[in-house]
Amino acid sequence: MNLRGNATFRYRDSALVALAHIEAPVVVTSAEFEQRLAPARRRLRLPDNLLERVSGVRERRWWQAGTAFEDMAAEAGSKALAEAGVVPGEVGLLINTSVSRGSLEPSVAVRIHDRMGLPSSALNFDITNACVGFVNGLQMASAMIEAGQVEYAVVVNSEDVRSTQEDTLERLLAEGATRKDYADQFASLTLGDGAAAAVVGRASTRPDGHRMLGGVSRAGTEHHELCVGSFGKMTTDTKKLLSNGLQLVTDAWHEAEADGWSWRTMDRYVTHQISTPYTQAIVDAMDLDPAAVPITFDRWGNVGPASIAMTLSEQAASLSAGDRVMCLGVGSGLNTAMLELAW
Repeated sequence: MNLRGNATFRYRDSALVALAHIEAPVVVTSAEFEQRLAPARRRLRLPDNLLERVSGVRERRWWQAGTAFEDMAAEAGSKALAEAGVVPGEVGLLINTSVSRGSLEPSVAVRIHDRMGLPSSALNFDITNACVGFVNGLQMASAMIEAGQVEYAVVVNSEDVRSTQEDTLERLLAEGATRKDYADQFASLTLGDGAAAAVVGRASTRPDGHRMLGGVSRAGTEHHELCVGSFGKMTTDTKKLLSNGLQLVTDAWHEAEADGWSWRTMDRYVTHQISTPYTQAIVDAMDLDPAAVPITFDRWGNVGPASIAMTLSEQAASLSAGDRVMCLGVGSGLNTAMLELAW
């Protein structure tokens, strides 16, 4: 495949200073969804336990009713700042990477900026690039730090899928729903709520941080119709999304190798958390050690852009100085980004 996109990139003086994540408190099992969909499954002659068996998602989390997802992003951001020992006045950049949004404008970032008490001098904006958005946010933050524009940046994400999943269940229970409707909207039932944040600073002034080394980004935008989300609905061609996404990742990986990157023996591969088939396909294609690929989708679901950040945040305590870590994201569109960190 002949892909066009950005070259591989390298950073000299940026570091991940702190991470934080928040698990949404309401546990919703796939068995509960299956029970609610029982009338539709019987009518359409679909097997029991299809959701968990196919995706590997045993449960996902929802925020409590009435919770504003932006407030949870702000809470995660403030938590990460406290962990980093950075006061709000030192922050020069806030990037929100959430897919969720309550309105088209203003940006989601402005409410988070306000809730976190950041100074008016702090740039703030959204980067919305589906499930690869958080990695893109880290890339942008590192680039601006390297350029000398800011001293500290905060990248945040929070997802709120409860209403979308409720709407999806209602549509699939409607009398006219078909097996194709079920297949097209199946992936939306694997989503989950959660929030995460990262603080990025200068490696030269924060020796306690984890160096951002660089990586590769690639686009396969000819596949932009394979997963389309709107307010209340997401339709996905899961088979084509998997096959074309895997091809995009493989091509990007090999191009990075040709440019001098060596990722065959990383200590941890933090991949976007989608499903068992997706994770297994990545492990097989890249010949990765499964023990180095942590899994969280089985209990959190697919938390969109937050999934990599949440998983890395949870893994942080088990990582040691000198470990090599890769963050590997893929987002509908299609886009992929791989970022190596030196722990």
